[in-house]
Amino acid sequence: MSDMVTEILAFILTTSGWVLISSTIPTDYWKVSSLDGTVITTATYWSNLWKACVTDSTGVSNCKDFPSMLALDGYIQACRGLMIAAVCLGFFGAVFALVGMKCTKIGGSDQSKARMACFAGVNFILSGLCSLSACSLYAHRITSEFFDPMYVAQKYELGVALFIGWAGSILCVLGGGIFCFSVVDSSTRSRTGYAYGGPASTSHVSSHPRGHAQPMSQRPPPKYSSSSRAQHFDKNAYV
Repeated sequence: MSDMVTEILAFILTTSGWVLISSTIPTDYWKVSSLDGTVITTATYWSNLWKACVTDSTGVSNCKDFPSMLALDGYIQACRGLMIAAVCLGFFGAVFALVGMKCTKIGGSDQSKARMACFAGVNFILSGLCSLSACSLYAHRITSEFFDPMYVAQKYELGVALFIGWAGSILCVLGGGIFCFSVVDSSTRSRTGYAYGGPASTSHVSSHPRGHAQPMSQRPPPKYSSSSRAQHFDKNAYV
C-alpha cells in the first residue's frame, strides 16, 4: 500500500512538472525590458524562443517572428531543441508510468511493471535535466549581456517563463527520483522477505523409503570393534 501511494505521489509531481515545462515553450516573457517614463511605462520589450515583441503604454503589441532557423543565434536553437526533447521525454515517461504503476491493471507481471516504472522515472529525470539546461542557458546569456559594460544594445532581465521552467524541471527530477527509489525499495524488501532466519535443523531424516538400500556412495563406512579386529589378525597371522 505504501508503494502504491508513493508511486501516485511521484506521478502527480512528474505530471505537474511536465505540464509546466510544456507551458513554458509558448510563454511570452522569457526575457523582458521596459522603458519607463515620468509617470507610466512607455514601452515593454519582451522576447521568447519564437518571436520578439514590444508593447506600448496602451497595451498594443507589435511582434516580429524570428527569421529562418539557420539564421538564429546558437543558444536559441539549443534551447528550442532541449525544450522539445524535455516535452517528448515527459510524454513517454507519463505513458510508461501509467503502465508500470501498481494501481493499474495493465503491464503484465510485477517485475515488468517495476521495470516500466523505473524507466518512466529515468525519462522524467532526463526531461527535467533538459528543461533545466535550456532555462539556465537562456538565463546565462541574459545575465552575461546585462552585466557586460561593453554591450551597448538593449539589455533584458529574466522573464517569468524561466522561473516556470525551473519549477517544472525540479518537479520532474524529484518525481522521477521517487519513482526509481520506490522500485528499488520494493525489490529490496521482496528479496529480504523470502530469507529464512530460523536455526538449522540438527535432526536427519532419511529420504529413502523403507526396504530400499542406499547406494554405495551414500552408505556409511563399516564400524569394526576391537574383538573383530583381533580375530581378523589371528586368522592371517601365519599366512
